[in-house]
Amino acid sequence: MARGPDGQGGGAGFSLSDQLFNAGSIADLARDFAVLPGFDAARFEVEALTELEGRTLLQRLDWLASCAEAQLPRDFPAMADALETAMPPPLDPALSDDDFGRFIHAVPGILAVRHGLENHRERALDLLHAATQRFSMEFYIRPFLDRWPEETLARLGTWAEDDNYHVRRLVSEGTRPMLPWAGRIALDPLRPLPLLDRLHADRTRYVTRSVANHLNDISKIAPEAVTGRLRDWAASGRQAPREMDWITRHALRTAVKRGEPEALRLLGFDPDAALCVDVTVPERVAIGEVLDIGVSIAAEAEARVLVDYRVVFHRPGGRTGQKVFKLGQGRAAPGAPLVLVKAHRIKAAASTFRWHPGPHRIVVQVNGRDRAEAGFEVI
Repeated sequence: MARGPDGQGGGAGFSLSDQLFNAGSIADLARDFAVLPGFDAARFEVEALTELEGRTLLQRLDWLASCAEAQLPRDFPAMADALETAMPPPLDPALSDDDFGRFIHAVPGILAVRHGLENHRERALDLLHAATQRFSMEFYIRPFLDRWPEETLARLGTWAEDDNYHVRRLVSEGTRPMLPWAGRIALDPLRPLPLLDRLHADRTRYVTRSVANHLNDISKIAPEAVTGRLRDWAASGRQAPREMDWITRHALRTAVKRGEPEALRLLGFDPDAALCVDVTVPERVAIGEVLDIGVSIAAEAEARVLVDYRVVFHRPGGRTGQKVFKLGQGRAAPGAPLVLVKAHRIKAAASTFRWHPGPHRIVVQVNGRDRAEAGFEVI
C-alpha cells in the first residue's frame, strides 16, 4: 500500500514512522555521530527520543536534524565536513536495485538545505553527492533546482556519468515533475530530458526504473514528448532491447490507461484496428459476490490487442465514478477471436471506493478505444 508522508498505512495500528524511527534506529544514528570529537551521543539519543512521539515521518526527520545540528559546527563548511565524517559506509555497490537506504540518513540533506542553500551552494551539493550514496537525496536536491536551476542542472549533468549508481539515479529521481511526497519544482518539466537521454542507457535497473517513472510523470503533461523520446532511444540502440522494452512499457502505463493512441502504437497496439467486440455480464450481482465478465474480440485482420475495462459506478444522488482495470492482451484473427474472462469481486469494502446498490456499467476498452459496454445492477 502506498504511504504518504504521515507514515501511516499497512493496516490498523501500523505506523511506518514508528517502524523507521525508534530507540533502535536512533541509537544507530547516535553511533554514527559518536565518531565526531565532542559529540555527546547519549545526549543526542535522549533529546531525539524525548520529542519523537506524535510527529509525522517527515517531522521526525526534521527533529533528528535539529538534535544533531545542536552539536555540530555552526559554520556550514565545517558542519558539512562533520556530517561526511559521521556518514556510514556507502550502500552496497554490488546491488543494483531497490537499495533505498535508511531514512535516518536523510539528516545531511536536511541540513544542506537549511544552511547551505543560499551561501554555500557548491559545498552543499558536494554534501548531497556523498549523502545520496547512503540515502536518496531526491527531496533535498529540489530546493537547489528551484533556487539555482542552471548551476544545479550543470552539476547533475556531471553526476549523470558518476560511477555510483545512486548518484546517477538521483539525477533522474530528483528532477521528476511529480515526485511522490515532494512538492512541485518550478523547473520546466521538459528541461531534464537531455539528462534522461543519457540515463536511459544505464546498466542498472534502479536507474532505468527512475527514468521510466520520470517519463510516466511527463506523459501526464506532454505525452508526445514521451513517445518521441522513447522512439529515439529505441532507434539509437544504446540500451539492450529487452530493457528498452521494459522502460517503454513502464513509462507509458498511465498513457495506456488514458488510451493515448501514440503510446499504444508504440507498444504495437493499433487503436484503429477493425475489431468487433462483445461483452457479457450478468444482469444483477450482490455486494460480496463475483461479477463474471466475458469479452470476445474478433478481427478482420490479425491484430495485437490490449484490453482494459472501465467500471462506471453508481453513486447516491445520481453521480457516477469510474475506475480502469486490466483484463488482458493477446491476438485476435479472422476465425480465431480472442476470448477473455474475469471474475470481478464486488467487495463490500474496497480500498479506494465503495459499491452502492444501483445501475452500473462495464465499458470495454481495446487498444485505447471504447468498443463495447454492458449494464448490470448491484443489489
